[in-house]
Amino acid sequence: MPKSNSPYAGTPDEPLLDMLCLTLVPGVGPQTCRALLEHFGTATDVLNASRDRLKGVPNVGPKLADKIVSARTDFDPRAELDECRKHDTQIVLRGDSNYPAALEEIPDPPNLLYVRGELIEADALAVAIVGSRHCTPYGLRVADKLGASLGRVGITVISGLARGIDAAAHRGALRAGGRTIGILANGLSQIYPPEHEDLAREVVERGALISETAMLQAPIAGLFPQRNRIISGLSLGVVVVEATPKSGSLSTAKHATDQNREIFAVPGPIDSLSSVGCHHLIRDGAKLVQSVEDILEELGPLVRDIKPAPDEPAVRRPAELALSEQERKVLGLLGDQPIPIDQVIAQTGLVASQVMATLSVLEMRRLVRRLPGQMFSRI
Repeated sequence: MPKSNSPYAGTPDEPLLDMLCLTLVPGVGPQTCRALLEHFGTATDVLNASRDRLKGVPNVGPKLADKIVSARTDFDPRAELDECRKHDTQIVLRGDSNYPAALEEIPDPPNLLYVRGELIEADALAVAIVGSRHCTPYGLRVADKLGASLGRVGITVISGLARGIDAAAHRGALRAGGRTIGILANGLSQIYPPEHEDLAREVVERGALISETAMLQAPIAGLFPQRNRIISGLSLGVVVVEATPKSGSLSTAKHATDQNREIFAVPGPIDSLSSVGCHHLIRDGAKLVQSVEDILEELGPLVRDIKPAPDEPAVRRPAELALSEQERKVLGLLGDQPIPIDQVIAQTGLVASQVMATLSVLEMRRLVRRLPGQMFSRI
């Protein structure tokens, strides 16, 4: 293996600094970076590689190979870390324990994330709300209402902090006291659009801002479609509120399809250009959304149980979040192994008629299974 010429070789920060250095090279986007890492193993190995070995990686030509060879001379990842500290931003590398598990499942996960704020386990229960920047009052009202309804039941609302539908969804979640995450296409040293500085601050207090681009990266058109795969990738499903036929939010829905996420669309007036994209999605199989219940009922079993809060029972299906306190109490007593109804009554302290009525509701919602002998188990 070639000897490292890194000025920070052997230090604990070497893997992080080398990854930053590699991603700072112009032309090394997410796909090229991933190809390099798959070929060489680590960012350190990539930066130590010779020009000829680098040219053996698909899409790495002589000019890009030269840039990678000279990356440690041309770029200063420590300055990038200083910029992160200046803006209270942490860097999460793929493979770290706090890297979102949902992103590991998508075809093209980001190799690193810049995060301002906090990501928690409950953010695995997330739904994206996206739509047009140039939206109608109807679209703003619906996005705000859905954002608030999702936030109220404990679903994290994800969007892109853009004007229009995105901002309304974030504000709805915040108004309801819920969590929300904004995914930016530019670096976190600046907020785009600039008029959303206050909104961004509120999002950080109740969730996080995330980007995969360098801190000083300006917002350019080509980065927004790339950003959209993170919006859908972090979500169990994507709700499109308003979209013209050429709306960027349709690319988020396309990413959701590729990532095996649920797609939802809000209908609008048949003569409204702002709703044409949504109507096409519904025609093609997207779930029509009239209320938050339509979203929760469509979302199937989770890959793993998630605890919305430390003192609450684990959730297996998002629909469980909309249950009443009594329904969640009864459901929390049930497991994979059937137990008799007398045991449920004794443990809840409720009268038999209340328990029976509650179990009937849970059975209709396909959350519990009734077995012979008045035995019940959780689905």
